[in-house]
Amino acid sequence: MLSSMKNHNVLVVSSVDKGISFFSELLGTNGDEPVSVAHSGSEARRMMNSDSYTLVVVDTPLSDEFGLELAIYIAENSNAGTMLIVKSEIYDEICYRVEDYGIMTISKPISKQLFHQAHRMLNAVRAGMRKLEEENRKLQVKIEDLRMIDRAKYVLMEYLKMNEAQAHRYIEKQAMDMRMTKRAVAESILKTYVN
Repeated sequence: MLSSMKNHNVLVVSSVDKGISFFSELLGTNGDEPVSVAHSGSEARRMMNSDSYTLVVVDTPLSDEFGLELAIYIAENSNAGTMLIVKSEIYDEICYRVEDYGIMTISKPISKQLFHQAHRMLNAVRAGMRKLEEENRKLQVKIEDLRMIDRAKYVLMEYLKMNEAQAHRYIEKQAMDMRMTKRAVAESILKTYVN
C-alpha cells in the first residue's frame, strides 16, 4: 500500500443491510472509528486500492462473489486483519481453506462477545506480526551492513595488501576516529577503490 493513502480503521463488506448495521454497531462500540462500508467484493477491492485499513470484516455471501476470494486478496495485498463470516455448515471447510493466509473465520450466528474476543485476538496476532516484521527488517539491515563491511575488507586486502585482521581493525579504527558507523566507513572505502 502507498504511504499517501488515507488510513481508516475498519472496512465492513456485506451485501445485506442487516449485516452492515450489526458489524458497524459492534465495531463502533469497540472504539474503531471510522467504519467504512462496501456492499460487494468489487467495491471492497476498489476501496482497498485507495485506502488503508487495519481490519476488514467480510460477511459472506456477497452479491457479486462468495467472499472467500476477497478475503484472500485482502490477506495477500494488505496488512489488514481479515475476518471472514460464514454459515456454520461450511465453517470447517472455509476455515481449512483460509487459515494459511492468516484469515480468521467466524461462523454465524455471531454473539457480540465472540466477535469482540475474535477481534481482540486478531489485534494481538497482528501486533505480534508487526514486532516480527520489525525484527526481520532490523536483521536484514544488519546482514546488509556485514556484507558491505566484508566487501570493504576484501577491497582493502586486494588494493592495500592488508590481511583480513588488519582490514577489520582498519575499518573499526576509522569508524571510531571519524565517529561514523562501520557501514559508512565501508561505503567510503568502496567508493574510493571500486568506483
